[in-house]
Amino acid sequence: MSVRQTAIRSTARKPRRLRWVMLGILVVALGWLGFDLYGPRHHSLRDFDPNEVARLETDMWRSYYAKKRVKLFNQLSELMRSQYGMPLATSNAVAYQAAKAAFVFKEGKKREDYEKALPNLIKFYQAIHDGADVDFDVEKAAKLELEWWIIHRQRDKYKPGDLDRSLAELPAEIYRIPVERLMEHARLRQEAMTIRDKRAEDGGVTEADWQKIHELLQASWKSLYDAVNVS
Repeated sequence: MSVRQTAIRSTARKPRRLRWVMLGILVVALGWLGFDLYGPRHHSLRDFDPNEVARLETDMWRSYYAKKRVKLFNQLSELMRSQYGMPLATSNAVAYQAAKAAFVFKEGKKREDYEKALPNLIKFYQAIHDGADVDFDVEKAAKLELEWWIIHRQRDKYKPGDLDRSLAELPAEIYRIPVERLMEHARLRQEAMTIRDKRAEDGGVTEADWQKIHELLQASWKSLYDAVNVS
């Protein structure tokens, strides 16, 4: 075989080798993605950092009301990873469901519109349930989430205290504990929401307002942490 023929054969083999290498990388990547999305995982829902949840929730409120969809998605994904123990791909998939639900709801005008967010909320809570150490009713949790969203949006149609109660009913279902133990958590969270709403109606939420909101959310999530971690 001539030197020229040998060089031609060697050159022809290089693309084939490259294709095999790329195929191998693809197989590994798909295997990792499959394990990430569907592999077994377990996380205690009682094991969270109240201060970090409060920070992320404050940031998410700011993104939601400023209609910053990508920023909200990234913050939700961070919350899923840091507080729910989800791996990267899973956290992004779950964050997508939550962000989609939030903006479907935001664009709604009446209950029928708001309920279009429910399928995404069910997928969101199903993912949390699948990796959790507590067995809660996924569909009920999703409906309770949507209900407090609606009460908050239409608060002028409800009695004082209805929002507090609704906010407490969701974690009561998830953690399977009495609603009464979670009313302080709910009251503080409601107070933070009310400050944001009133300041927005009065012309704008200042940095001082956001700081107060953050402090209330810190106290709220600390109250929840204490309530669900009673020995």
